[in-house]
Amino acid sequence: MNDSDNGKYTIHMEETFDFLKLIDVPAVIDAHKTGWYNQTLCKVNGNLIRLGVFNEGDFHWHKHDNEDEFFFVLKGELFVEFNDETVVLKLHQGLNVPKGVMHRTYVKQPTAVIMVEGDSVTPTGD
Repeated sequence: MNDSDNGKYTIHMEETFDFLKLIDVPAVIDAHKTGWYNQTLCKVNGNLIRLGVFNEGDFHWHKHDNEDEFFFVLKGELFVEFNDETVVLKLHQGLNVPKGVMHRTYVKQPTAVIMVEGDSVTPTGD
């Protein structure tokens, strides 16, 4: 089930992997070669572990009123833009964005990112 599929990006909120199930992250990345794809892998103590496979483009400006959002780059580079600066996350770098902060992400090359956020999150922003 797509919780959001507006033609620009696809977001799947349902958990793909249950407890004690192997999560083959490279296989998930390899299965998504186009667009902006976002999949919840699993839930850990009220937090969602999500995988973003971002092959091109950007995500709209948004904020989360009640949840922080953590990004960790597995492949490529992720640009996280704020009102007054842009942070470039390179391979194996992470960034914690506090709740209430307006931001948008974009890529210039195929990029894969692990995201951690509370299970009450609306990924497209509040």
